Amino acid sequence: MYNIPITSQEDYLRVEHHKKVRIRFYQIALFLFLLCTWEIASSLQIINPFIFSSPSRIIKCFCEMIVDKTLFLHFGITLAETLISFILVIVISLIFAILLWWNDTISKILEPYLVVLNSLPKSALAPILIVWLGSNMKTIIIAAISVAVFGSILNLYTGFCGVDPDKLKLIQTLKGGKFDCLRLVVLPSSVPLFISIMKVNIGLSLVGVIIGEFLASRSGLGYLILYGSQVFKLDWVLMSIVLLCMMAMALYSAINFVEKMYLRQF
Repeated sequence: MYNIPITSQEDYLRVEHHKKVRIRFYQIALFLFLLCTWEIASSLQIINPFIFSSPSRIIKCFCEMIVDKTLFLHFGITLAETLISFILVIVISLIFAILLWWNDTISKILEPYLVVLNSLPKSALAPILIVWLGSNMKTIIIAAISVAVFGSILNLYTGFCGVDPDKLKLIQTLKGGKFDCLRLVVLPSSVPLFISIMKVNIGLSLVGVIIGEFLASRSGLGYLILYGSQVFKLDWVLMSIVLLCMMAMALYSAINFVEKMYLRQF
């Protein structure tokens, strides 16, 4: 709680700024405290440094892999697979959601199948995809798409159906067709929902890529995690997990930036 009297807009903005600064400070302080605790506990053998590693060992491993350039390979492959699968999920979801909204008969036929496929554990599909497509990047991308696409289609379709019916009636009254309703009402009204779905899908695409790399890859951060755990190089494992967290934060921030740019225009 703040005891600063709010007498003008400037006072209000100042209070909000101080609040954001304080929250950011506590976030950074908590992060540094956890890192220091982890490092001290590892150095004093309170936890087993071989199993739990330490921040200093992870940084050392990171620098070594930067020097031999293997880190760029693994990080770049995982990032490329994530972006490709994310873009394909967005395109496929939009096309299918429009198709379901356009034709009520098709939506009633396909909706039960989409619900079932969305509920299916996607890790169960990965071994089948390897048999069908082989152990390659295509398999990983399709595995990642399968994680996100079905839920995305259902959410978009639900959003399309929830558009204000009065606006649709207005377009129809003015002799507009189905395409006019889609172009002028449905798609513009669904942009906030679409951006929210993108935020979810970027994380799901990354999860799907890692699942695929566990089973069908010889490179990438998922492969590095799996291989590191098999040969007990847990510094590799924890470093890869940290890099995945950083990648997820960066991708989410990029979509968040797009959302802010959109909101500024409207």
